[in-house]
Amino acid sequence: MSMFAFTGAVELGLVYAFVAIGVYLSFRILDFPDLTVDGSFLLGSTVCGVMILCGFNPWFAMFSALIAGMIAGLVTALLNLKFGILNLLASILTMSALYTINLRIMGIMGVSNVNLGLADTALTPFYNLFGLPDMIIRPLFVGILVIIVAFLVWRFLESEVGLAMRATGTNQRMAKAQGIKTALLIYAGMGLSNALVALGGSLYIQTAIATDITGGAGTIVFGLAAVIIGETLFRTRNLLLIILSCIVGSVLYRVAVQFAFEGSSLGIDTSTDLQLITALIVVLTLVLPHYLGAKKHD
Repeated sequence: MSMFAFTGAVELGLVYAFVAIGVYLSFRILDFPDLTVDGSFLLGSTVCGVMILCGFNPWFAMFSALIAGMIAGLVTALLNLKFGILNLLASILTMSALYTINLRIMGIMGVSNVNLGLADTALTPFYNLFGLPDMIIRPLFVGILVIIVAFLVWRFLESEVGLAMRATGTNQRMAKAQGIKTALLIYAGMGLSNALVALGGSLYIQTAIATDITGGAGTIVFGLAAVIIGETLFRTRNLLLIILSCIVGSVLYRVAVQFAFEGSSLGIDTSTDLQLITALIVVLTLVLPHYLGAKKHD
């Protein structure tokens, strides 16, 4: 694998680390199976990209993308809590609605894709910093942001409100019996989860430069893969280490996929085989530890 391909994989892994942390919040903390992320990731990309093209400050565009993702998560929670729709179905409905919304947002520019090739992004001022090449600047920039976000999420989950949210996901009935406003915390958790995913989407459009309506396909698989890989490698109950493991799992997953793509001589097609490779990597991650553990006991 070339250095360019490796740094590109690390960069993409760090971008999807935002997704991994968001997925961890919904699936592990709230015990809420959420497929909204496929739509909210692209929502973050389109909102940020279109706003930058319209002349807005890139940082304000990223903040707007975060708010848009938060609203998407709140809609999913509303469908579940207010109207009694099964949580998984509620997320599917929101994800489906976001497909049209994303098309409408792209339609503001009269295009079916968003391209920032000629626009200034949040990364533009940092290019050529200390003479470092762009392929180092991009992952370094995203890496610093994801570490800051990981720290803030950790501090939030260790707070009184965060502990109440964790209790809600562990046993909602018991939490409610203790006077915890579980519905409010589910709203907050789902909003925060999808806000982080959309933030990742806003960074994706600025690092990859372009995206189209298929840009969010498989996002939930990437997020789950990162969480599972991280949990498998870092078997710990330390919350900070668990959140950091999501970041490590995301990077390792993207590097593993890149290694798989390097095997083009084996007939691997990067345009069609990504989902199969993803499934195989996740299966191996789940199966190998149990297999190796069984071998040790033999």
